[in-house]
Amino acid sequence: QSAGRAGRPEVVGVRARGERTTGKEGREKDRETERQRGGKMNAEQINLKIKEIEDEMARTQKNKATNAHMGLLKAKIAKLKRQLVDPPGGGGGGGKGDGFDVNRTGDARIGLVGFPSVGKSTLLSVMTGTFSEIAAYEFTTLTCIPGIIRHQGAKLQMLDLPGIIEGAADGKGRGRQVISTARTCNVIVMVLDAAKPLTHKALIEHELEGFGMRLNKTPPNITYKKKDTGGVNVVQNAPLTHLTPDTIKAICKEYRIVSADFIFRCDATMDEFIDVIEGNRVYVPCIYVMNKIDAIFLEELELLDQVQHYCPISGNLKWNLEGLLEKVWEYCDMVRVYTKPKGTDPDWNDPVVLPRKKRTVEAFCNRIHRDMIKNFKHAMVWGQSAKHRPQRVGKDHVLEDEDVVQIVKKV
Repeated sequence: QSAGRAGRPEVVGVRARGERTTGKEGREKDRETERQRGGKMNAEQINLKIKEIEDEMARTQKNKATNAHMGLLKAKIAKLKRQLVDPPGGGGGGGKGDGFDVNRTGDARIGLVGFPSVGKSTLLSVMTGTFSEIAAYEFTTLTCIPGIIRHQGAKLQMLDLPGIIEGAADGKGRGRQVISTARTCNVIVMVLDAAKPLTHKALIEHELEGFGMRLNKTPPNITYKKKDTGGVNVVQNAPLTHLTPDTIKAICKEYRIVSADFIFRCDATMDEFIDVIEGNRVYVPCIYVMNKIDAIFLEELELLDQVQHYCPISGNLKWNLEGLLEKVWEYCDMVRVYTKPKGTDPDWNDPVVLPRKKRTVEAFCNRIHRDMIKNFKHAMVWGQSAKHRPQRVGKDHVLEDEDVVQIVKKV
């Protein structure tokens, strides 16, 4: 018995050491999970976690049986990328990228985005007359340089942003500041070197999408409403070929959505569904400007013509700059409305410029002065939106391009 008792501690000791080892590994995993849930992981750990999940997605066979699992993994990546874009507040000095301190002026803002030394500063200097340092080395522009273009009576603010490098969304090369400023623009002009455009295009799109920007896309037509009880309810007004009920529930579970109503009016993908839940995506039109076309052959230019949303130019030789300006104005999607004081001719030189999505008489009044709508009685409208000239309308009347408006106030 004494020999048995003497031998027993060794066995227990081996088992105890094994348990302690397993327990330590478990505690490490628990701490990692808590750090992830509490948002305490640093950028390096988050990127490592994203890489692990992407590797798992690459290993997973894509079929109907793994559809819900793929949706869960994509939701995890989206949550981790949100921590990179908008880190939780704390005592550290990092924080999210707040952009450059440039006051917003004019009717629309256009951002010049691209790799270093592709001709952004040359384009700004030629189009706006603003001096932006130009040199034969990379990263000549270290901050945001604004310039103003006047086109068809509208004032457009153009921003020359520092060059983006790979890993910009993670903060490399002031990338977060550059992309944070780009998020505030009405139109993105992606300047590409015509000698290697498609490689640069894919890399820049990856960086911008990682920061919550969606280029040349429209928001998915999905209505999402949280509620207190009732579970997750899905109403399909259009057939869903990319999402299954299990996938939707798996993504909702990852976001801890217990009760909500979803109405699908489009055939949404997993990524679009996750974008709706995240709610911080920015949808921006983008023009791909192929600069330095004077350095390539005509056959190469014909191949580039197959790229959608593209515009070929040469900043140095000033080729096709008018065509670029017209394309920028088209992508801004704005209307010009002229004012007409009583008893005088319309002011054709200084139109009120409104976005096409908000072009009512009320928006017109608010653009002139925020107190004007308080004394609004009715408006007289001449132009395409009027059934007869002039037409007496209320504040909800929708205006068209080059309409003439006269506001009548209450006495």
